[in-house]
Amino acid sequence: MFTKVLVANRGEIAVRVIRACRELGIQSVAIYSDLDRNALHTRFADEAYALGGSTAAESYLDIPKILDIIEKSGADAVHPGYGFFSENAEFAEQITERGVTFIGPPSDAIRIMGDKISARLAAENVGVSGVPGTTAFIENRSEVIDFAKEHSYPIAIKAAYGGGGRGMKVVHSEEEIQGAIDSAQREAVAYFGRGELYMERYLTKPRHIEVQVLADSHGNTLHLGTRDCSAQRRHQKLIEEAPASGIEPDILREMGEAAVAVAEGCDYVNAGTVEFLYENGAFYYLEMNTRLQVEHPVTELVYGVDLVEEMIRVAAKKQITYSQKDIKTNGWAIESRIYAE
Repeated sequence: MFTKVLVANRGEIAVRVIRACRELGIQSVAIYSDLDRNALHTRFADEAYALGGSTAAESYLDIPKILDIIEKSGADAVHPGYGFFSENAEFAEQITERGVTFIGPPSDAIRIMGDKISARLAAENVGVSGVPGTTAFIENRSEVIDFAKEHSYPIAIKAAYGGGGRGMKVVHSEEEIQGAIDSAQREAVAYFGRGELYMERYLTKPRHIEVQVLADSHGNTLHLGTRDCSAQRRHQKLIEEAPASGIEPDILREMGEAAVAVAEGCDYVNAGTVEFLYENGAFYYLEMNTRLQVEHPVTELVYGVDLVEEMIRVAAKKQITYSQKDIKTNGWAIESRIYAE
């Protein structure tokens, strides 16, 4: 097991990881910006180091500063939390190149699943289908017109390297196509630094279902039930409930098996979430988040597993000590978010 874990994050998730370290008897290292000097996570950790700066770019996103603190503190592992570097393959590689463990998936898995096109291909390779769509980038509006002839409108034009609804536009007619392409491209470049787009049929009334997966380095992969995050505003989740309700048990079982297949197909290790769209008795692969989710507590409450502790154990090459048949649903949990607009 590790002796000292640096938490490359701030706020609530940093406190959550530090708590897990404390329960496992592992020392924790916090980092903080000038604005967070007296924040709870800096006081809760065993050690805390100043990054300087007030913006994220000047502090929590400054890789050289974090690497320097890893060396100074003697940390032998890094937990990225969520956001910031949690899905950054370059950061994961720079950590591991220094002989320090990244508490998360391998960088190759982060890359595959971070690109919506390669992620879609990876799912298809293991027999898990997404919503009908393309696996090549959109070059011009005629391709969208041809796609519409086969699949009809509406069509979602989406940023290949996007998420959270950014860089996504829905078109309902041929007249809207060029404007949607231009707008999605501008937004994708602004938010993600890349403008590649792809398209898929837009489901009008789907439910958004997540499946929590966990895999170790000994070949064991299992799923920890479902979460329903269908209540959204501007493609941002408002309410999460576990488990997903009102869906046939056989479909939920198939969804769990599909999630495990997707994880195994990209040699995934550690905790992750495979997301699906469900409509009219059918489900479609959407994407995989290669990190701990904000909404992980509802899964922990219902399925009785401490996901953060499991992430640390798995990263330390420990084997998962239970099997799929041991995962039982116990009750129901809900999480809601408040957005200021």
